[in-house]
Amino acid sequence: MTLSQVGPPEAQPTSSSRSASPPGRLRGGRVLVVASVSLVLAVLVLSALSLSVGAGEVGPGDVLNYLLGRDGARDSSRLSLVIGDLRIPRTLTALAVGAALGTAGCLLQAVTRNPLAETGLLGVNAGASLGVVVGIAFLGVQSGLGYLLWAFGGAVVASSLVLLIAGRRGGGSPMRLVLAGSALGATFGGVTSVLIVNSAETYDRFRFWVLGSLAGVEGFGKLGSLAPVLAVGFVVALLVARPLSALALGDDLARGLGHRPGAVRVVVALSVTLLTAASVALVGPISFLGLLAGFLARAVTGPRLLAQIVLAGLIGAGVLTGSDILARVVSRPFEAPVSVVIALFGAPVLIAIVRSKRLGAMGMTEPATAEASGPGKRLLPRLPRLPLPARPAGKRADSLVVRRGPLSLLVPRRAALAALFLSALLVAAVVLSAYAGQSDMGITRTFNAVFGSGDRFDVLLVQKFRLGRIVAGLAAGAALGLAGCLTQTLARNRLATPELLGVNDGATAAVLLSATLSGTFGAWWAGPVGALAAVLVVTTVSGGLGQRGYRVLVVGLAMSALASAVTQVVLSRRSLNSASSLYVWTSGSLNGRGYSVAVPVLIGLAVLVPLALVVARHLNVLRFDDSTAASLGVSAARVRLVCLLLAVGLAGLAVGICGPVGFVALAAPVVAGRLAGPLRVPVLGSMLVGAVLIVLADTLGRIVLDGVEIPVGIVTTVLGGPFLLWVLLGRSAATRV
Repeated sequence: MTLSQVGPPEAQPTSSSRSASPPGRLRGGRVLVVASVSLVLAVLVLSALSLSVGAGEVGPGDVLNYLLGRDGARDSSRLSLVIGDLRIPRTLTALAVGAALGTAGCLLQAVTRNPLAETGLLGVNAGASLGVVVGIAFLGVQSGLGYLLWAFGGAVVASSLVLLIAGRRGGGSPMRLVLAGSALGATFGGVTSVLIVNSAETYDRFRFWVLGSLAGVEGFGKLGSLAPVLAVGFVVALLVARPLSALALGDDLARGLGHRPGAVRVVVALSVTLLTAASVALVGPISFLGLLAGFLARAVTGPRLLAQIVLAGLIGAGVLTGSDILARVVSRPFEAPVSVVIALFGAPVLIAIVRSKRLGAMGMTEPATAEASGPGKRLLPRLPRLPLPARPAGKRADSLVVRRGPLSLLVPRRAALAALFLSALLVAAVVLSAYAGQSDMGITRTFNAVFGSGDRFDVLLVQKFRLGRIVAGLAAGAALGLAGCLTQTLARNRLATPELLGVNDGATAAVLLSATLSGTFGAWWAGPVGALAAVLVVTTVSGGLGQRGYRVLVVGLAMSALASAVTQVVLSRRSLNSASSLYVWTSGSLNGRGYSVAVPVLIGLAVLVPLALVVARHLNVLRFDDSTAASLGVSAARVRLVCLLLAVGLAGLAVGICGPVGFVALAAPVVAGRLAGPLRVPVLGSMLVGAVLIVLADTLGRIVLDGVEIPVGIVTTVLGGPFLLWVLLGRSAATRV
């Protein structure tokens, strides 16, 4: 991010330049004033509409009479209930929460120097959700005040742990803060899912709270109890604007100006935590609003951080209030979840902004070191990068030449040994999975049942249920591992997964929609169709694969938000039993999956894996730069397109089998790369590691709790957070991030 994109708002022109102020600066000031006044008027109009619209037959005239105390309106019990106890507290809560989330999003984007940063990055939403679920599951919390207290406590604990880990391991740097928040947020989300899947009552209460809604706001009790917390968060946000602007110049220059970068980041994180935790406690987790408000504010104000904070608060208040109005009227007499309305409204707006010509004003430009324009541009922005292969100097000492007549094959020793080790580990995992379970079956009986001998019940249990499930897990794990390998190598980024392009959410939404329309669940083909549709939308709207990385990422985030909104609506509209079973699948589960879904995916792998092996030879070259690849006769654009289509197809097939299992596509290539070395793309190793991870996670989920099965996706999510911290925040990674 250059100094022209983010600069300190306190910087004033000198006396010599003040006499000849550039017209652009004057025009920018006028635009800012006009935008601020327009936003204030818009918020006032939306507030008036919020007071006038509702399920009751109370119109604008009644509201005005009540507010002004005319015609004895305040003596009417009906008007006092509808306006005084319901609409006024609800409107004020929407304004306060929207302003808090908008301000928090703006601060987080500034401190991480990432225009895609969102309030969920500090683990606040995940911590609040875990707090509410703990309160419901173990203490029977049912009141709104109980939700508020547990949500706020969980959010504060989560963000405190994130700050502690990021401060100890990385000095509080923006990248460490984001990685720690993402990792712990995933782990907290997994623990939340563990508690939910084991209690239908807990899930029934949680599934409506997690959508985010202002329908439960009655009176000023909730807002009054958290108003001091919000006030402190707003004050800290305004006070930290100046030192935070100095951090945009770099830590060294910020220290030279008298600021302490580490302390500034901690104060910003404190403000974001207070604002977001209070908001989640009041209305539930509302995603996407902080990202949208900060994004829009930066588009209007440019580098003026204080103005960004103020405008982001106004935009957040206006968007949440307007979305709450729509939530009350779009599906009368029912009320739609406000978070779904925000996603459906905000995603197209964000996409339209990204498609405009004002990307530079929002900090959405690539680094100066990015590749030249054209189809060879980087698909994703710079993040922790994969190691590049070393250029050989003579014969490779780690390779073995196998000759058979006129044919010869170069076999890398380390990669071959790694493949043999992973194959042995996979066999052991399969044996363990076939043996382990709730039944008391010894290893001898298990082997006899595998080969069709012994007790008929044992044969039925092992061959029909366990082996079918194992085969499905092997297919899904291999597909996820290979998809992650292709995506990470394509982006030269160890954090890149197909999820960044909306693949998982698109595939999940497609499977649930097919189940809703057909009345039957299990259409494996819906996953690849949904994944392909999501990627087609992302690449088409963003202008193709050759566009700037941030543009592709923003559109991918918007696509994920839309697909997630569809998924949440489908789950909330179904009966409790149906929604509970579908929620288990959306968490990633192999329960009930067998040969019927594994065989089509295995056929797909038989077609896609050889193509991936062919493309991997070109990916080895592409891991340098596009100019080197072009000089060796490799078309970077064509290779990227083929790799992307392969990754999308593989990830979609995996979702069709077991739902959106997290972290496997991220972890498998990292583990395989460390075992096989950096000289080649670990295609085979990633498949083996992915299969091992899925089978072992499914086995652990079946045996860890007596009589209760934990879905495989929840197991990988719980264990994936610490793995991400170990890989990306460890001492060995410190020099590469």
